[in-house]
Amino acid sequence: MRCPYCGAADTQVKDSRPTEDGAAIRRRRFCAGCGQRFTTVERVQLRELTVVKSDSRRVAFDRDKLARSIRVALNKRPVDEERQERIVNGIVRKLEASGEGEVSSTAIGAAVMEALKEIDAVAYVRFASVYRDFREADDFKTFLGDMEGAPLARPDPSGE
Repeated sequence: MRCPYCGAADTQVKDSRPTEDGAAIRRRRFCAGCGQRFTTVERVQLRELTVVKSDSRRVAFDRDKLARSIRVALNKRPVDEERQERIVNGIVRKLEASGEGEVSSTAIGAAVMEALKEIDAVAYVRFASVYRDFREADDFKTFLGDMEGAPLARPDPSGE
């Protein structure tokens, strides 16, 4: 593993431990070149996924981009980081287990919408506003009108 500070290839693992959900291993590393410490995370990857965008472009699946979009939707909502990580892990596992090497961006967006709908109604609407490209206040009104009567989750302060 190269040092992110100086680029040296000689780094040493000082500590390894599983993450809370056991889906990854966090490794604390030390660079012999510059003396800096940094953390890496190792995850199982069942297959390489390619995302097919709406304009037919193909790009490599970026787990961090998925996590960022979920984090933005859940910003200042009572959902802890561990729960957010479980959501991301669940979506990634679902995509990898599908058996397909290519997945549409629409399918990813739908999976996020489904997960957020179960967790937090505000985050669900936030994500939908970007995913469905709301342009005006009327877009929100229409979406919220369609949601009426549909059971939505209220956040559980315990994170469960």
